[in-house]
Amino acid sequence: MPAPRKYPDELRERAVREVQNSGRPVAQVARDLGIHKEALRLWVRQAEADHGSRPELLTTAERAELVQLRKEAAELRRANEILKAASVSFAKELDQPRTRPTR
Repeated sequence: MPAPRKYPDELRERAVREVQNSGRPVAQVARDLGIHKEALRLWVRQAEADHGSRPELLTTAERAELVQLRKEAAELRRANEILKAASVSFAKELDQPRTRPTR
């Protein structure tokens, strides 16, 4: 479960709009709204990526997909390790000589 957000989404959107529409520096808008300037700078960069202004950055959708794919890959790696361990165990069991019960 992700950590709770420090700033509400409405404030984030308002702050990004303010930076984009006013032409004022990020630090000044952040100070006026009581937001950390680096947080606002990252929000502005992400908004630019989402709108195609920064093609070198991942969009929010791409980031979410990447997180999901990494989770799936980790799960598959764990499952693979379990299967490897099970196959080793079964191979050891099969390699043991079988003895016939005596009558």
